[in-house]
Parts: sequence; structure tokens; C-alpha cells
Amino acid sequence: MNEIRLTVNGVQVETTVGDNRRLLDFLREDLQLTGTKEGCSVGECGACTVIMNGKSVCSCLLLAAQCEGAEITTIEALHQDEIGQKLQQAFVRHGGVQCGFCTPGVLMSTKALLDKHPQPSDNQIAEALEGNLCRCTGYQPIIQSIKAVLKD
Repeated sequence: MNEIRLTVNGVQVETTVGDNRRLLDFLREDLQLTGTKEGCSVGECGACTVIMNGKSVCSCLLLAAQCEGAEITTIEALHQDEIGQKLQQAFVRHGGVQCGFCTPGVLMSTKALLDKHPQPSDNQIAEALEGNLCRCTGYQPIIQSIKAVLKD
């Protein structure tokens, strides 16, 4: 068992977690933040993407104990941020959301990108999304949604 202290969506959390407890399971089961999805469980699909200390990470690959002192942002906090709100609205307007399963991870990867590069190039957008699989949109509506936010 490990004592951890971290910040999740702006809230300080102090708790004990098992040695094998993944960040994904900690968020979904312990904190009831179910917007972060489990897809492949091996870091290939990006459905479980969250932002940790400013970088997008696959929460299925991290142990909760590795997040000691970290700042974690999940999809549930995106509405609290102006860029996050614009992203969500643009994804709905431009068809970047279809079945919706990949959407939380895609939004979190995009948010991490825009926090670092407010006006990213096409290559930077593609690179930021390369770890997010989407079987419904063909990616063009996702990219159009991101570019719509950049124009605002």
C-alpha cells in the first residue's frame, strides 16, 4: 500500500492505494471520475488520456502511486477552462463527436497541445493526436473542430 498526495481537477487528494492500482482505476473507481475511458489497456488507443503535470498521458499505463505530488486533469474539469469549453462546443458543431468513446481522450490530448502551443501547426496537431484512435470520424471532423477553435 502507498500513501499518495496529488491534485485532481484542482482538488487535493490524500489517500492510500494498492501497489498495482492504475491511475485509470483510481480515477474511475475511487474518485468516480468516469469520463476517462478504458479502451485497450495497453496505451495504444488513447481513450484513457488525462493531463498530468501539463502533458497528456495514458492513465492505463501509470500506477496511481507514480502520481505522488502530481497535478492531474481529467475530462470532467474541461468545462472549467475557456479553451476546454470552446473545444467541446467545436467538436459538437463540426462533427468531431460521433460515438463519443474516444472523445474524452482526444479532447484531453488537444487541450494539452493548446496549452503548450496556442497556435499549433498541422504537424503539431497530427503529432498530438497520433496516440488517439477514432474509428468513427476519419479524423477530419476532429481536425476541423480543432482548427475552428484556433480561429476564434
